[in-house]
Amino acid sequence: QVQLVESGGGLVQAGGSLRLSCAASGLTFSRYTMGWFRQAPGKEREFVAAISWSAFDTDYADSVKGRFTIARDNAKNTVYLQMNSLKPEDTGVYYCAAYRMGWSTRRIERGYDYWGQGTQVTVSS
Repeated sequence: QVQLVESGGGLVQAGGSLRLSCAASGLTFSRYTMGWFRQAPGKEREFVAAISWSAFDTDYADSVKGRFTIARDNAKNTVYLQMNSLKPEDTGVYYCAAYRMGWSTRRIERGYDYWGQGTQVTVSS
């Protein structure tokens, strides 16, 4: 059974930082592109960042480029999202997702095979 478990969310002031983690089990982690998506209240879920299975490629939404960094540790079956210079508009539920051996549809929800339950990030102004 595949499980993706996010952690590291919380309440932070604008300008602060958080690091999200997503621990994967039940799959061959090194064969999956990993992505982070988020959903703000009343809005659709949106792409945030992705990292290829080899970690050679990364991709970021324009809204987070230069502030967020995605990384992975294949030995620990974990993907991370370091979030710096947080803004109130970064508030939302953050989800990690796994996409087997793919890259071309990394920004599209339906391209992913597995999803976590999400972790809440709240940025106060």
